[in-house]
Amino acid sequence: MDILFNRRSIRKYTDQPVEKEKIEMILRAGMAAPSAHNKQPWEFIVIDDKKMLADISEMLKYGKMIAKAPLCFLMCIDKNIQDKDAYAVQDGSVAAQNMLLAMYELGLGGVWVNIEDNPSYRDQIRKIHNLPENIYPICYLPCGYRDERRRPTDRYIEEKIHHNKF
Repeated sequence: MDILFNRRSIRKYTDQPVEKEKIEMILRAGMAAPSAHNKQPWEFIVIDDKKMLADISEMLKYGKMIAKAPLCFLMCIDKNIQDKDAYAVQDGSVAAQNMLLAMYELGLGGVWVNIEDNPSYRDQIRKIHNLPENIYPICYLPCGYRDERRRPTDRYIEEKIHHNKF
């Protein structure tokens, strides 16, 4: 259970590049996620261009750490494969969580950067990454070797547990 209780969002990274083998393992972890009706609609963009990372960080209010990350993943869903919006977001979210867990397991750090809170981001993201209309961006996942340590927190709250009824 170490991976579940000790993984933390990491926003500071060293300059050390992430090895290709680790990048592939993170992508494999994303693709190992469950998906609604097993449609596996995910598409991934691996971003390591420093100028592009800087441009993305400038665009996103809560994505400033992307400029300092050695790489970043853009998690997307192909809406031609998964046409139900709720399923598409859920499929992308589960794959992204798998990727964050894989980063921790591989000695790396990462953080979920939401793009849903500002619909104008999607238009800018489409332009930056040349996304076709059917490809829907879910989130960015900056990734790198940790340059910070964060203590785990116990988030268990008994009052949030209900049995059979609310």
